[in-house]
Amino acid sequence: MQIVETTNEGLKRAYTVTIPAADIAGRVEGEVKKIAPQIKMPGFRPGKVPANLVRKMHGAQLHQEALQTSIRAAMDKLVADHKLRPAMQPAVALGEGYDEGKDAELTVELEVLPEIAAPSTDGLKLEKLTVPVTDEQIDEAVLRIAAGQKSFTEAKKGTKAKDGDQLIIDFLGKLDGVAFEGGTAEDQALEIGAGRFIPGFEEQLVGAKAGDEKTITVTFPEDYPAANLAGKETTFDITVKAVKNPGEFEANDEFAKMLGLESLEQLRTLLKGQLEQETAGLTRTQMKRALLDQLAAGHDFAVPPSMVEAEFEQIWAQLEQEAQREENPEEALKEIESEKDDYRKIAERRVRLGLLLSEIGQANGVAVSAQEMEMLIRQAAQQYREQDRQRFVDYVRSEPLAAAQLRAPLYEDKVVDFLFDKAEVTEREVTRDELQAAIEAEEGAAAEAAPAKKAAPKKKAAKEEAPVAAEEAAADEAPKKKAPAKKKAAAEDEAPAVEEAPKKKSPAKKKTEG
Repeated sequence: MQIVETTNEGLKRAYTVTIPAADIAGRVEGEVKKIAPQIKMPGFRPGKVPANLVRKMHGAQLHQEALQTSIRAAMDKLVADHKLRPAMQPAVALGEGYDEGKDAELTVELEVLPEIAAPSTDGLKLEKLTVPVTDEQIDEAVLRIAAGQKSFTEAKKGTKAKDGDQLIIDFLGKLDGVAFEGGTAEDQALEIGAGRFIPGFEEQLVGAKAGDEKTITVTFPEDYPAANLAGKETTFDITVKAVKNPGEFEANDEFAKMLGLESLEQLRTLLKGQLEQETAGLTRTQMKRALLDQLAAGHDFAVPPSMVEAEFEQIWAQLEQEAQREENPEEALKEIESEKDDYRKIAERRVRLGLLLSEIGQANGVAVSAQEMEMLIRQAAQQYREQDRQRFVDYVRSEPLAAAQLRAPLYEDKVVDFLFDKAEVTEREVTRDELQAAIEAEEGAAAEAAPAKKAAPKKKAAKEEAPVAAEEAAADEAPKKKAPAKKKAAAEDEAPAVEEAPKKKSPAKKKTEG
């Protein structure tokens, strides 16, 4: 086999590889001898079919398999002999006009990983911003839980409804005088001031009494999910059947027992732990960004364009999806298009940091254990249907690239933890708002080329600042962020077309916050 280097420019390499026809033919002969004893053919005893007949029957298939095996072997030899570290899968092309009996001439193009001087982990200095959990914050969390457990008692006859009261109503919605689908309900509970109905609906019922009948006019939001109602002025005929006052709430052991706990103290302890865990996550984000900023400032080396392009495409696809969910998708797409170069620079920074973390990890023996990898695979498999989980597990175990993608985020975190332990860390107590401001300031510093007057690149693409290829620089990092949920849902569960779903908080988050 002959290997000739044709390009060696920066991180780009190109080669011509010639595989002798005799090598390929030898592999074919080896396969013929291997399978001949298993071939059955009329007129011949089992295992006695002549080799020339085996070649006639299966020659084309055997040759194709032998060619592919030869190419893989040639690529392995090329990488080993030239001590290459491919950044991405090499591009391999078989020369035109190739046919059986001829030498196979390959052209191979690839990018290699840069040689990175062993980065020093000495001299790192980090400030850890911590947010203490106060009794007042715990009290607020208890009250938020209480709000979800609120009880109401019927008010005295003639009582006028005020903010915080609950009404039991029947309503009939009309668009241009005609009742519309989903605009009718009976015995609907409505808490004034809760903001669960479309803007202007609850406010017009302040002062209503049991037995009142009234018609109100409201305009549906422009982004309302039902297209026939979005931005339209409608009327609602309302009958007030009851006015109820909220019950008095007392934070005590009885309230905690209603929630399935032993005491109020246990509830407060649980809430404190949740709040501490939440702020600890923000603190880690702040420290990680400060760490990455220090690493980025101290290292500048060329990175493989193919890796940058792959990372950029991942960022760009996410941005386009987010833009499509905006109220004005075309305007949002124009905005990100004007900042395309900024996002490409962010992608380059991510790749550089990923390679740097990989080098630090390998130099210091950081690794993901077999047990940790098994746990990762099992956890990832849970997102699939039960009947498909084992197939996913088998796929990851058989595909090195899929395994590397799954392993990368954990490997990155382990390298970051290693650097945290090496760094000189000072602690400072701050408020939650101050911590959030520090994170946003670091976002701005990370998006180095982003225009100062525009926040979009900082908030969208650089928010996580998660380097790609954090292990062995072999794979793009799987996206960490989930696509945000829609701002508004149809809310068909209680009062279709009238009651709005929460705009920002998901049910899970509400539960955590109480």
